Amino acid sequence: QLRLVESGGGFVQPGGSLRLSCTGSESALDDFAIGWFRQAPGKEREGVSCISYTVTKYLDSVKGRFTISRDKAKNTVYLQMNSLKPEDTGVYYCAAGKYVSAEECVTYSDSLDYWGEGTLVTVSS
Repeated sequence: QLRLVESGGGFVQPGGSLRLSCTGSESALDDFAIGWFRQAPGKEREGVSCISYTVTKYLDSVKGRFTISRDKAKNTVYLQMNSLKPEDTGVYYCAAGKYVSAEECVTYSDSLDYWGEGTLVTVSS
């Protein structure tokens, strides 16, 4: 079993940065593909970034601005978000699944079995 807890959300002005954390308990995150997803008000959930082993994938609109990484010692996956835009606003969730490629992870959220409760990111002036 795996429990995921997100943290690091908040309010930031356009152009600012935030780092989200997804910490796992009861299992090692290294054994899983980990994805970050977001859902804006009135919109469908979308895959933002995924990491499977060392392979990473990003939503086109965040490439060059967001970076996903793992810290094995802390059993945590991070999403560093720079140059934030108002359209990045939403609830960000992390999710995990086994035997899932980074491409499958970012494209098919149903491929992931474990989900956190989410953390709110608001980008506004």
